[in-house]
Amino acid sequence: MSPKRHHRLKGRLGSTVWKGQMLERWQYEVTGGGRIWYLVDDTNRTAWITYAGTGHPRTTD
Repeated sequence: MSPKRHHRLKGRLGSTVWKGQMLERWQYEVTGGGRIWYLVDDTNRTAWITYAGTGHPRTTD
């Protein structure tokens, strides 16, 4: 996995509450516009995919 395509989102998008706990939100750039957003749940050793799409998410614009 290329570190240039994998990074934590910043600002208000950098974390969110999921199932009662605050989790970091990360992004993996699949293509020039395609993204996968996921939450890292260290307690349960799980990654929760919250967005996968072929276009750049409008939320980050």
